[in-house]
Amino acid sequence: MESNAQERVKVGQVLQVEIGPVAHGGHFIARHNGQVIFVRHGISNEIANIKITSVTSKIAHADVIEVIQASPNRVEPPCKYAGKCGGCDFQHINLSAQRELKSAVIKEQFVRIGRIDLASLGFEIDVKGFEPQNGLHWRTRMDFAVSANGQIGFFGARSNQVVEVKDCLIADTRISVSELASRAWKSDAKVEVAVSTANEVSITRSGRSISGPTQLVEKVGPHSLTISPASFWQSHKAAPVELVKAALRMLEAKSGDHLLDLYSGVGLFAAALLKEVGDQGFITLIESDKTAVADARRNFAGRENVKILQGLVAQQLPIVKKADLILLDPPRTGAGEIAIKQMIKFTPRKIVYVACDPAALARDAKTLIDSGYKLDHIEAFDLFPMTQHIECVAGFSPAKR
Repeated sequence: MESNAQERVKVGQVLQVEIGPVAHGGHFIARHNGQVIFVRHGISNEIANIKITSVTSKIAHADVIEVIQASPNRVEPPCKYAGKCGGCDFQHINLSAQRELKSAVIKEQFVRIGRIDLASLGFEIDVKGFEPQNGLHWRTRMDFAVSANGQIGFFGARSNQVVEVKDCLIADTRISVSELASRAWKSDAKVEVAVSTANEVSITRSGRSISGPTQLVEKVGPHSLTISPASFWQSHKAAPVELVKAALRMLEAKSGDHLLDLYSGVGLFAAALLKEVGDQGFITLIESDKTAVADARRNFAGRENVKILQGLVAQQLPIVKKADLILLDPPRTGAGEIAIKQMIKFTPRKIVYVACDPAALARDAKTLIDSGYKLDHIEAFDLFPMTQHIECVAGFSPAKR
């Protein structure tokens, strides 16, 4: 009888392993005596010494503590906190290899969770990068924890311990992390900083504004939106413009269309789509966050062909009477079967899904395909360089017309 996982490996144990394929979540898979180990800070095909950090009945987690045989894709991390602060997963990997790994994760998740072979459908999944090309100083939204010493930092990976930082190399330089790090903060505080396209800098502490405007102006192409710093906004400088372009391209909206914008936030996509559907068209936004809904209502005030519903998507969809097109940008957990089943009752000619998690996208794509839709397009965007996160946009249409 095979011994259980706790007996095979123990927390604190050091092992030499060969690092295997990348896994979803910023880990790589290694094995020891049949035990699956999820390893951070490694790269596929490396030989490394790892230290076990946690063990469950099924898997173990570990960190690389010494590289014996390095991958040619390994680089010196630009940040001294890499591998410690819990924020960046891939600073030790060159950018082109990071994107190849993200492509592999997308394809693996679609096969494993969605039972969908993207290659057989003709999709190569080339993860597209954007400026800044070095993968640094792209993030316009930062959430800092505060240590017991009153210093800003980030929670370590799979930890509730705050790693204090004096700088952050993925933060937009206008955030001035070093200046924030020079201040003393209350230890129970949460410090949030947002920078807008209008060069406004907002700082809040535990939800209360302490510096900068309480409303930010975000310009996306020809459109300007006024939003609260607390409302969700894509953090990469390039993300709003690039994701809107992809959504418009896949939706192929026409004048007079009725569009459903689900998990609509402050109305990023709706603002761009108003021109596409024209005065004879109609857009219904559904969003559960009260602050984002208030922002959207302010931004679309006076628009008779825009309706904004506040609440959970699955609860609000039965109110809607018609939808020629559906765009959804759900949180990391995805839309889920109930919402997907409600969406397809409208038999929209296009569904465009903006996803920040390939696992949730793969699961929901399977539901759509099982319900009579086909995958027409899928694009991947490296809007979280140095981290394991990936943004995808996928387009679906009825399999039979």
